[in-house]
Amino acid sequence: MSDRPLTLRHLGHGREGFLASPARNLIFGLLFIAVVMTAATTAYVAAGWPLPDALYMVLITVYTVGFEEVRPVDTPLLRGITMATIVLGCTGVIFLTGALVQFITLNQLTAVLGLKRMTTQIEKLGGHVIICGFGRIGLMLAKDLDAGGTDFVIVDQDEARLEQARGMGYLCVQGDATDEAALREAGVERARVLATVLPNDAANVFITLSARSLNPGLEIIARGEAPSTESKLLQAGANRVVLPTHIGAERIAEMILYQPTARFIRGSERMREFEKTLRRMGLDMDVATAATGSAAVGRTVGELEAEAQGAFFVVQVNRREGEAITSPDPLLRIEAGDGLLLIGRTLGSRVLFEPGSQSRFRRSAR
Repeated sequence: MSDRPLTLRHLGHGREGFLASPARNLIFGLLFIAVVMTAATTAYVAAGWPLPDALYMVLITVYTVGFEEVRPVDTPLLRGITMATIVLGCTGVIFLTGALVQFITLNQLTAVLGLKRMTTQIEKLGGHVIICGFGRIGLMLAKDLDAGGTDFVIVDQDEARLEQARGMGYLCVQGDATDEAALREAGVERARVLATVLPNDAANVFITLSARSLNPGLEIIARGEAPSTESKLLQAGANRVVLPTHIGAERIAEMILYQPTARFIRGSERMREFEKTLRRMGLDMDVATAATGSAAVGRTVGELEAEAQGAFFVVQVNRREGEAITSPDPLLRIEAGDGLLLIGRTLGSRVLFEPGSQSRFRRSAR
């Protein structure tokens, strides 16, 4: 997202701009008042007044309360101290009051202008993505969409999370995503995709229903926590349902049950999808290494497949030196240390690749 939220710097002219430094003006006013009061109190004490009387005199003078003087101001020195305290103290109070008003007003003005600017940007969007929920999944989704240059709007009701989103330059709508008004404000009628990723299944179902009624052509991707929620989300109008817990458990199980295969396909999403398709067809994908002295060493790919009698096919050979041969020629000869990617009924396939093995695969495969 290229546009950033409005900040104080937009309203001033750099660091020296008057409107760009309300906090600095406020701090300066406080320090000025403190210095004046300290100097005036010290001067009264030096003139012979007790500290409590001197401090009281300074307070009623600076803040123009109008109480009686605690001691007679009957010498030129005391009158000079009092006049200086009045002039400098009142000046400091006026400056401090102005700085305080500026600080409060400018913050409110910035919020109003920033909100209006963000609303204008959202109104100009079309074909964008709406993210309902800015938790862990919402944050990761927003980062990926931002990196891909896709326009999106975040809908969340938590001020702290929205402040984080604004700080990252994301367009936001503060409100309950189950409320149609919040979805309309995010431009649901013009949106291309809505992703509802709240950790609450009931809320995701309700958001899906609302979004589908507001935009029948909208693609809706919904998050579900319980597997039983998937059918409800699909009935509510979701095009796709993602179960993060199920996906995580499935990946862990794959790593445990199919460790060699998992290492082989770890970096390829396409290979992972291909492996799942094979399993649905009743086939497996496995990785075997031709050990020294095994029956596979010295044989060709065609001979291995013939020995297996259709139990598996070799789809890739990884040479020990690092060369990867995809769709190997049937005449390619297997060497010790080669890794082979196998597809088929591979429960007994490793017999051919074990040290000291003989051509007994037929017996083990039966």
